[in-house]
Amino acid sequence: MIPDGYVILARLGAANGLRGDVRLEIRTDDPSRLAPGQRVVTDDPRVGELTIARRRTSGSAALIAFEQVTDRTDAEAMSGLLLLGPAVLEDDAWYPADLVGLEARARDGRVLGAVLAVESMPAHDVLVVREPSGARTLVPFVTAIVPEVDVAGGFVVLDPPGGLLADEPQPEDDDLDDDPDDPDDEAPAGGPEAPTPGSDA
Repeated sequence: MIPDGYVILARLGAANGLRGDVRLEIRTDDPSRLAPGQRVVTDDPRVGELTIARRRTSGSAALIAFEQVTDRTDAEAMSGLLLLGPAVLEDDAWYPADLVGLEARARDGRVLGAVLAVESMPAHDVLVVREPSGARTLVPFVTAIVPEVDVAGGFVVLDPPGGLLADEPQPEDDDLDDDPDDPDDEAPAGGPEAPTPGSDA
């Protein structure tokens, strides 16, 4: 659970090595918040506050270690936890709780549903949207699909791919059967007709 006033800085992955290092998926735009000496909390209140001891890379993997975690056994217990820090909001930023209850609209203004919650997934956050039919759909919270968030206006704009929303029909390709080389296609009206037997054609 994410306390009010906190944001996700990173997600912890599998243990690496024997000294307590764990893989790190950075979620913040300011990696300096995960520098050695910084203090963070997790979404599990039983873990308590952690002090970052080191952060490094190994190949393509980002790794992090904490002063309170010194061996692989403790590091393995950290897998899946979210690292949290106090929110530092910009003028156009918002808390996840600010999105709950916002109307979800299409680009053309049609109402597509309402935002019930914001959930964290390994790859990215998702919006839980309740559609008019009552269906609950997980919408990836990425700019390509959620191009606009207007908390003051009370809505988010969705541009979902076909098939994502249960209430939105998947687009059909009307040209699938228009094959000019298909011998089964009917000749255009007024086109040439085959000569009848006995005619002078």
